[in-house]
Amino acid sequence: MNGNAGISDQLREGVIAIARDAAAAILDIYDSEFAVQHKDDNSPLTAADMAAHHCIIDGLALLTPDIPVLSEESAHEVSAAQRRPWSRLWVVDPLDGTREFIKRNGEFTVNIALIENHRPVMGVVYAPVLDLLFFAASGQGAFKQSDNMPPQAIHVRKYDAAQITIAGSRSHAGEELRHFLDRIGPHVLISMGSSLKICMVAEGQADVYPRLGLTSEWDTAAAQCVVESAGGRVTDLDGQPLRYNKPDILNPWFLATGAGEYDWHALLGHAG
Repeated sequence: MNGNAGISDQLREGVIAIARDAAAAILDIYDSEFAVQHKDDNSPLTAADMAAHHCIIDGLALLTPDIPVLSEESAHEVSAAQRRPWSRLWVVDPLDGTREFIKRNGEFTVNIALIENHRPVMGVVYAPVLDLLFFAASGQGAFKQSDNMPPQAIHVRKYDAAQITIAGSRSHAGEELRHFLDRIGPHVLISMGSSLKICMVAEGQADVYPRLGLTSEWDTAAAQCVVESAGGRVTDLDGQPLRYNKPDILNPWFLATGAGEYDWHALLGHAG
């Protein structure tokens, strides 16, 4: 796992440590009676989101003071014009899956990604309650670690029509997803929260995760690096990889897919 694509072991381990620090701050609040507020878009916000945000912002400022940060919780402070010259930046979701956090089902993550020239080149996804870590860097493979065990290399699986497994959103299922699933035929659907759905594809536990609804760049950047480094793809409905630090930080609808030649996009019909 030595750096061969500009990502050093020191940088990777530093970001993992920051993610774990943010997770500890989240768990302190998770175990308490916390209040729930709502943002302008009616999405929920808790003290844990902000505690993790400050932990990550402060940590990255010490680790890489010259690299700007785009975090969900401070994105409103940075205009598209300010971001345009950034060829290298961190894209951060301090607490991905706030709805799952509120439900206390453990299916939420800390997401930190390094973006270079609009593509994720390093990603760290950590699920605090599950003590489950995914990390990857371009050219260095993808890894999973849990329960203080050594990291294990992970790989996407190849499509097999006899055992199709779909990762689905626990909180964001919609009509288009139901149509997509109807076109697939017999399959197993595993509902999961946050970026763990993309990581399920990365570790070969699912063939595809269709997200036929809106997300933002910080929801996908870290996990996209993980799944791409594991041999999969995260693409829009035209088959193009998701790009980052766009003028509009919303993602198009996308599919996270594993290996094999199966054309998942053909199942989308008129979707999108």
